Amino acid sequence: MNFYTRKWVKPEDLNAHGTLFGGRLLAWIDEEAAIYTIIQLGTNRCVTKYMSEINFINSAKQGDIIELGIKAIHFGRTSLTLACQVRNKITHKTILTIDKIVFVSVDEHGTPVPHGKTEITYTDERLREH
Repeated sequence: MNFYTRKWVKPEDLNAHGTLFGGRLLAWIDEEAAIYTIIQLGTNRCVTKYMSEINFINSAKQGDIIELGIKAIHFGRTSLTLACQVRNKITHKTILTIDKIVFVSVDEHGTPVPHGKTEITYTDERLREH
């Protein structure tokens, strides 16, 4: 799993209990997953189709730095399936996991179209998983 993006939990990101609001975290994940998919498929014509069970494991609080990990786990004909893990940057405690996030490549009418990709593309040699 590569951790490309870090977020600093600020007061506007908190829920009524003083911890990171789940909806904010899910918005960050959806955006990060979309960016990852756009890079992998080489097109910005892709949409979120499905998210599997979202497992909140630990909370994050104001001042925490979290990092979002995304990994491509399956290339379909028109889809790309990702896995996601969010963790605390300092303690490495897992905050959330999502086993499957599916994006679909679409045409200008929103109809699924083949994307022609079969494996992860690395835009920077440093980012290769070992």
